[in-house]
Amino acid sequence: MIRSMTGYGASTVTGAEGTVTVEARSVNSRGLKVVVKAPPSAERWEGELRELAQSRAGRGRLDLFVRVETVPAEEGRALDETRVREVLDACARLRDEFGVSGEADVASLLGVGGLFARGGAEGAEFAPDPDALKQAAAAALDDLVAMRDREGARLAVDLRERLAGIRRAVDGAAELAPQRLERERTRLQAAVAELAGKGLDEDRLTREIALIADRWNVGEELVRARSHLEAFEEFLESPSDEPVGKRLGFLVQELQREVNTLGAKANDPGISRLVVEAKNEIERLREQVENVE
Repeated sequence: MIRSMTGYGASTVTGAEGTVTVEARSVNSRGLKVVVKAPPSAERWEGELRELAQSRAGRGRLDLFVRVETVPAEEGRALDETRVREVLDACARLRDEFGVSGEADVASLLGVGGLFARGGAEGAEFAPDPDALKQAAAAALDDLVAMRDREGARLAVDLRERLAGIRRAVDGAAELAPQRLERERTRLQAAVAELAGKGLDEDRLTREIALIADRWNVGEELVRARSHLEAFEEFLESPSDEPVGKRLGFLVQELQREVNTLGAKANDPGISRLVVEAKNEIERLREQVENVE
């Protein structure tokens, strides 16, 4: 089953020192491009993260965003000595300058806010454990690939509908093509009879019809168009880890070429209408194929 190039995944791993979060996003691209954006504390593992991403995708632009944050624990609080001295100095001024009675004790000081500071600032960076970092990245990439697979399944349904529309147009043209020659034969007979007042030599008429048939022959275009449609169907069944987007794009171009030639040789309003319908479906096919990995 084909796979889309659009996807998103995210994962967070929490350890003793903090959390590691990795977000993975992918969009359309002609080839495979992986960009890793990590804080300084995790930059040393960018190469390994890039290799991990490259092993999960064959095409598209894939961005990995890494974020690391500490998670301070309550027991990590430390006494803020500067703040304690400020409070004690304020108590002394209240007693000496303003005549307030009483002495500061531990119980009263504990009621004053800001005497204890956390050992680390919440949200600060730390050097993440490489295993935790790779675990988060792998889980995020798994989510991204799963989303690309789901999008690919929906793309396949739409692409098959477009193929069915093109096939109907091709089959309709194949049915109408022989009728053109019979109409042309009748037209020539009537035209000659009107101008010359007598019938046209049957051998001469047969040769004229043969020449017209050769110029109007669309058999090869129909065969090649059907062959391209079958190849397209086969690629839709390819394993999801096998990128086929470029090959599908090539087949779309070839389908467009055959349908254009069919239109040029049509000489029939019915076939011309079918060619227009086929071109509309091919254009929609082209737009969707641009999303296929």
